[in-house]
Amino acid sequence: MRSGLVLGFALAGAVGFTPPAAGANGMAEVKIEHYKFDPPELRVKVGTTVKWVNGEKRASHSVLWLGPGGFESERMFPGESYQRRFEKPGAYPYSCGPHPEMKGLVVVAE
Repeated sequence: MRSGLVLGFALAGAVGFTPPAAGANGMAEVKIEHYKFDPPELRVKVGTTVKWVNGEKRASHSVLWLGPGGFESERMFPGESYQRRFEKPGAYPYSCGPHPEMKGLVVVAE
């Protein structure tokens, strides 16, 4: 049965299957590793809480929200995290405060 399930996913991917949006359970996670946000783009539903976890060994990072009303999270040192709940639909671009080359996007839908 398991191989059939894997095959089903493989076939679905071949015909343009889009996985369900993250946050179906109200939580989603972005890992910070190798000076990158993973995933760099996250699609969630209104009411989802997104948690950023710093998986680096030595570097600190933050989440700097770009655009009007932007703000920066506290610095996250290795093993620490930051989270935000999204209450309104929209696109929320962000970068890392100390490393502006690191970019991410949260897209929130109804």
